[in-house]
Amino acid sequence: MNTEASLLDSDEPSPVRVLRPDGASPIFFVADHAGRVIPRALGTLGLDETERRRHIAWDIGIAGVTERLSAALDATAVLQTYSRLVIDCNRPLHVASSIPEISEATRIPGNSGLTPAQRAARVRAIFQPYHQCVERLLDARAAAGRRTVLISMHSFTPVFLGQARAMHVAPLYGADARLAHALLPLLRAEVGLVVGDNTPYSVTEESDYAVPMYGIGRRLLHTAIEIRQDLIADEAGQTEWAERLGRLFPAAVAAVE
Repeated sequence: MNTEASLLDSDEPSPVRVLRPDGASPIFFVADHAGRVIPRALGTLGLDETERRRHIAWDIGIAGVTERLSAALDATAVLQTYSRLVIDCNRPLHVASSIPEISEATRIPGNSGLTPAQRAARVRAIFQPYHQCVERLLDARAAAGRRTVLISMHSFTPVFLGQARAMHVAPLYGADARLAHALLPLLRAEVGLVVGDNTPYSVTEESDYAVPMYGIGRRLLHTAIEIRQDLIADEAGQTEWAERLGRLFPAAVAAVE
């Protein structure tokens, strides 16, 4: 039985899944929105199954792409298991979207009126273990003198608040655009791709956690990548994009060196 202080029962999934912790590649993937699990104690957060499968709950398809990239490149990947509606592991804890009461146009009843203790329970059970794992792995690589290139993996919805998004993919960046700018011409050279530049989002300290904390904070070469969700919703699309990015990511890294 869980308590408010220990949100997860012992038989529930770990909040973090690590692939190839000793991978040989310098590339290190994080996928903060890879899963859509909701802790048993929180029920459904007041949402029906359709809402819990939508993009508001997770980055559709990004787990499959990241898993395939990890295997293809022999790269470490850290994937988050729980829905970002429970707590968003790519948001600073002080912002409203950390535990959103509304996502896009959908109210999240299970996130309304939370006490400080209830919020803290989510931080302890999910946010902290996930980021502590990332930090341990990065610390170990640094101690071993290994180079690390951080790539934050995300997907975006084709339609947001009624507005269609024509682009297929975009690298995102904040203060350091080196890897994103090396990746852009490679993506644009791919036949048929519509490539965005730092859109539909950009990296800021208020809207992101992984890149500011680990990329900028640790002075690692880095970028975030956004892929449109309808392109990677099935295994064929995930395989296609993993094969493409498995070629382009190392080429972009080499171009910066």
